[in-house]
Amino acid sequence: MSINSYKEDEQLSGRSKTQTLLRLLSYLTAYKKEIVFVLLIMAFCVFVSLVNPLLIEAAVDRYISAGNIPGLTRLIIVAVILNLLMIGGVKLRMYIMAKVCNRILVTIRQDLYTHIQTLDLQFFDSRPTGKILARIIGDINSLKEVLNNFVTTLIPDFITVAAVVAIMFVKNPALAAASLSSLPFMIICIWFIQTRSHKKWQDFRKKSSNLNAFIHEDISGMRIIQSFHAEQETSRTFDDLLSQHGSSFMKAVRLNDAIGSCIDLSWGAGIAALYFVGIRVLGTGTVSIGTFIAFGGYIGMFWRPIMNLSNFYNQIITNIAAAERVFEILDTNAAISDASHVTAIPPIQGNVKFEHVGFSYDENTKVLHDVSFDITPGETIALVGPTGAGKTTIVNLISRFYDIQEGNITIDGYNVKDVSIESLRSQMGIMTQDNFLFTGTIKDNIRYGKLNATDEEIIAAAKAVHAHDFICKLEQGYDTLLSERGGGLSVGQKQLLAFARTMVSKPNILILDEATSSIDTQTELLVQEGIDALLKGRTSFVIAHRLSTIQKADRIFVIDQGGIVEEGTAAELIAKKGAYYRLHTAQLMTASAS
Repeated sequence: MSINSYKEDEQLSGRSKTQTLLRLLSYLTAYKKEIVFVLLIMAFCVFVSLVNPLLIEAAVDRYISAGNIPGLTRLIIVAVILNLLMIGGVKLRMYIMAKVCNRILVTIRQDLYTHIQTLDLQFFDSRPTGKILARIIGDINSLKEVLNNFVTTLIPDFITVAAVVAIMFVKNPALAAASLSSLPFMIICIWFIQTRSHKKWQDFRKKSSNLNAFIHEDISGMRIIQSFHAEQETSRTFDDLLSQHGSSFMKAVRLNDAIGSCIDLSWGAGIAALYFVGIRVLGTGTVSIGTFIAFGGYIGMFWRPIMNLSNFYNQIITNIAAAERVFEILDTNAAISDASHVTAIPPIQGNVKFEHVGFSYDENTKVLHDVSFDITPGETIALVGPTGAGKTTIVNLISRFYDIQEGNITIDGYNVKDVSIESLRSQMGIMTQDNFLFTGTIKDNIRYGKLNATDEEIIAAAKAVHAHDFICKLEQGYDTLLSERGGGLSVGQKQLLAFARTMVSKPNILILDEATSSIDTQTELLVQEGIDALLKGRTSFVIAHRLSTIQKADRIFVIDQGGIVEEGTAAELIAKKGAYYRLHTAQLMTASAS
């Protein structure tokens, strides 16, 4: 397993960090009342924090120096009340913002999940499942602090910094200028760091996504890994990916940590400049002790918000890459979607028509060439041919999982592009070789074919495909809980449950894509009666390598090199002694040899 398979993630859009941040923050607008209330609380807290140094200055210069104990006591009581209210306001603010942010994350995750469900199969073909999971879970979780701190840190700290600067310059311009003399140094440092930090965090997010994709695929394919004794190889790949993940994190975090060091240096230089100017330049007789103490407090109130703002900026740099990745998927348009003029297709009778259809998955390889056929309602069509000939592609186009580049596909005279996807696919039943079973009960998995199906309908569908007997032998019967992908059941049992799921949906068009390939011959004989019942009265397309399963088909299409090379009943095609005859003869020889 090569590490190159997991090297890079999808390319992100060229949207600026500001645009991405504004889009993320737009989710806050749904909670205007809560945000306004939090801002009022923060305004009160900022007011108290700005008043505190003035209270200390008054306590020292007016009351302590004059020995006015009653006045000092009153001042202390006022200060205690204000600060207790501020502490309560902070707690309330934290609770409200936590609630708002959690709701926003739920909204974003719902939007993303809902949008992903609308995307076409080409999207999933080009992205490992682990990378999609990383967007839905990890990347969205990373956005919480940005949303929270925008309201609770960015806005109040900007106000605090502006108010502190104004108060300092009003009280003593010389001391204010000295206290802020190191600010240009900090600005230069942050500019230098931020120009390099964003790319580092983007790289870290990519490496995280690659690691998630590998772990998901590795666990899903553990049976194959152990079967081929590939544990050491996969461990080496995991170690390489883990090393890249850790290295990318350290490169990014080293830059972020440098911002804190720059602010600490600037803070210390500002304090040194304050006392140098206050003592050596202005002289102690000019500046009172209370003013010195107040300015010391205001310097802290200036640089502490700067530190908070830098941390918030670090969060933006760290997590804006996560927002970009989330919005990249949200902005991905489905290649297959309803046009503005679509209508719901009425109950399907089953006339399926291909007119000179041409299709390719990419620009380089054409899969179907000028395919034409006309299927009458209720007809059963079998598609046979070598692997890669285009059989599955034909049935995927009927369900409009992909759009054709040439020709037309109509059902009952309706072009599939002119009807809604939901109304089209809801009337189709599709079974493949690898039918997915979900975590849940057997009853729930069968009901997935028809969400409002009654228990009686579920049991009738299971009986029709001979799944009822093995289900009843299970300890919990239809209430047996299945693990992921139906763990604990045999391949044949899983396939029978998939048959029951399709049977209960009562589709107007049925597609069986190698649906019996995982069932042994004895089980296939049992289920054939159920298949016949499933095929009866509806247009059906059956793809099968076992030619014995399609002898009753009304017509057989032999597909090869992207086109229909032969067409007819089994008897007619054998009599022709063409491509179907050769396939039939080869299977007979293989069966007799075994």
